[in-house]
Amino acid sequence: VQLQAYGGGWVRPGGSLKLSCAVSGDIARILVMAWYRQLPGKQREAVALITSGGKPTYASSVNGRFIISRDDADNTVYLQMSSLKPEDTATYYCKVVDTKGPYWGKGTQVTVSS
Repeated sequence: VQLQAYGGGWVRPGGSLKLSCAVSGDIARILVMAWYRQLPGKQREAVALITSGGKPTYASSVNGRFIISRDDADNTVYLQMSSLKPEDTATYYCKVVDTKGPYWGKGTQVTVSS
């Protein structure tokens, strides 16, 4: 199973970015798709997740600014990030959980600065 994340980059405070993560390989039924982020020297933290039924959950720090969505036809999860703040700067990772276990993608860097 491979996860490929796209869409990271540099943006000014208040700007927007959209991350995508495509899942390929021998994946079983995907139960949960999620985004995490990590700063150097800090623990990885959950940003948003979405269940197979489409129910999203957000970290309080991003609630109202980020939207997670999924396309089950393409096994892709998205993270629309708006009103970005410098404290959103981090490496973002996607994660999927199927009936056989969790899988992580390589990170994509998001930098928010003026």
